Amino acid sequence: MRCNDGGPANLGLFSDSDLQQPARIEALGPQSRVLRGFALPWIEALLPQLDAVLAAAPFRHMITPGGFTMSVGLSSCGQLGWTTDSNGYRYSPIDPQSQQPWPAMPEVFRQLAEMAADAADFKGFNPDSCLINCYQPGAKMSLHQDKNERDYSAPIVSLSLGLPAIFLFGGQQRGDKSQRVPLLHGDVVVWGGVDRLRYHGVLPLKDGSHSLLGRQRINLTFRHAG
Repeated sequence: MRCNDGGPANLGLFSDSDLQQPARIEALGPQSRVLRGFALPWIEALLPQLDAVLAAAPFRHMITPGGFTMSVGLSSCGQLGWTTDSNGYRYSPIDPQSQQPWPAMPEVFRQLAEMAADAADFKGFNPDSCLINCYQPGAKMSLHQDKNERDYSAPIVSLSLGLPAIFLFGGQQRGDKSQRVPLLHGDVVVWGGVDRLRYHGVLPLKDGSHSLLGRQRINLTFRHAG
């Protein structure tokens, strides 16, 4: 499950700090929520499925249309996977690295995403794409909008695993002031509706070691892209 060789991850048990994390819902905007600790009961079932997906479609550092190498390792599962190269940003049913279809989305992924969306008052979410990002210390994600989907009626559901991160949640314009939202292992952010096209990103990841995932943060982002 590593972005590269950094030692094995211990996937056996929850940590004490994870179990003590309070479960609550925080509003970021009119239709955006942080579900604190929402995914913790799912972790034991989710991580082996994540390992299987990454065995079939390992992390890779993609190139942006501008020629820059992304600091975040990327993979995908589901009917469509997000990809970028000199030809632009887009979704594709084919993994460009293997020239095979992306791995199927595990059922536990789908159920978690649907239930998180429901908890944030987005009923009937049907994700067909899960983008998987791996952040190692120093990796970041610049402010951006999710605009490669065919329509914006479905929400974005974003799950954090591993090291804590600072999520930037901005406004409808790139220059709008961003909220700085600490995200911990098991937190889920859901945004849609009037908040669907808000700019968002992740500050450079601070070094540390998580009891299950080691020196990394893994982010699963669910979308209805097709």
